[in-house]
Amino acid sequence: KLIKQLIDVAYDSGIDAIIAMDQAVINYAFKKGMSVHISTQLNITNIETLEFYSQFADVMVLSRELSMRQIKHICTEIDKRNITGPAGKKVKVEVFAHGALCMAVSGKCFMSLHTMNSSANRGACLQNCRRKYKVIDLEDGHELEIDNEYIMSPKDLATIDFLNQLSDTGIDIIKIEGRARSPEYVARVTKVYREAIDSVFENTFTQEKVGKWFESLETVYNRGFWGGYYLGKKLGEWTDKSGSSATQTKVYLGKGIHYFPKAKIAHFKIESNSLNKGDTILITGPNTGVVEGVVEKIMVEEKFVDQVSKGQECTFKLDKPIKKSDKLYKIIPA
Repeated sequence: KLIKQLIDVAYDSGIDAIIAMDQAVINYAFKKGMSVHISTQLNITNIETLEFYSQFADVMVLSRELSMRQIKHICTEIDKRNITGPAGKKVKVEVFAHGALCMAVSGKCFMSLHTMNSSANRGACLQNCRRKYKVIDLEDGHELEIDNEYIMSPKDLATIDFLNQLSDTGIDIIKIEGRARSPEYVARVTKVYREAIDSVFENTFTQEKVGKWFESLETVYNRGFWGGYYLGKKLGEWTDKSGSSATQTKVYLGKGIHYFPKAKIAHFKIESNSLNKGDTILITGPNTGVVEGVVEKIMVEEKFVDQVSKGQECTFKLDKPIKKSDKLYKIIPA
């Protein structure tokens, strides 16, 4: 009943499509006329499975455990067999390009459900795999010495360095993980991959650019990077720490009060820490999205200052508009 209500609301709201792996959900959405994208959790690993689901969906998100050679074979077979979706057009292939990876085959891990009664397949994974573990022989009590206690926590997927090769497989869409990510993460990662995709099609994709893109990706949340299974690896690469390996972090400063559009001046109240001349700042808000910049001049009570402390209000030049209550941060090395 609940899932029907969700699909009804999505349909009535004009949402383009839903991502689904449960057949009951797929059937209901299909009969209602709602466009369906087949989730990676359905583990499409071959052309036969894809062809079966083409009767329900126009877009297929392939299994994250495939190699590029396998992906290319699937894309080639779609063309050979002229596999079309409900819209009558050739089925589109989507693959994950960046973001967290599951320690198990996607959609097949029940660790969170078994231990915490919180289902990963309902979007509520508590990520037990990200914790440190000991390996103990239950028969004699001996503990095995291991070089990395994060034995079930894989590094994040990043394909930026071989995106040109991934594109050559014949895929139509790349997917960037965004669930439960910060606005600045989404902004930074999508910006980098947009630049990379454009470079691929403009034949300007170089290793020098790749190095700069990696530097940019490393500034936001990550657990270290590896290329997933696309390059033919059979085993994952594991992170060696808890939480993020980002090279930068944000420090909360305060909230927006007003924006003066003609003068392009932003007015903020500092509620924590201090803002200094020359600081790199980040502003986020539900309607504003993400605004980044460098504070070149600061004014307090119509006087230029080098620093603003907690409790003070200040104004500074900002080209993009902000809203009242937007959050202000400064970016510092992690």
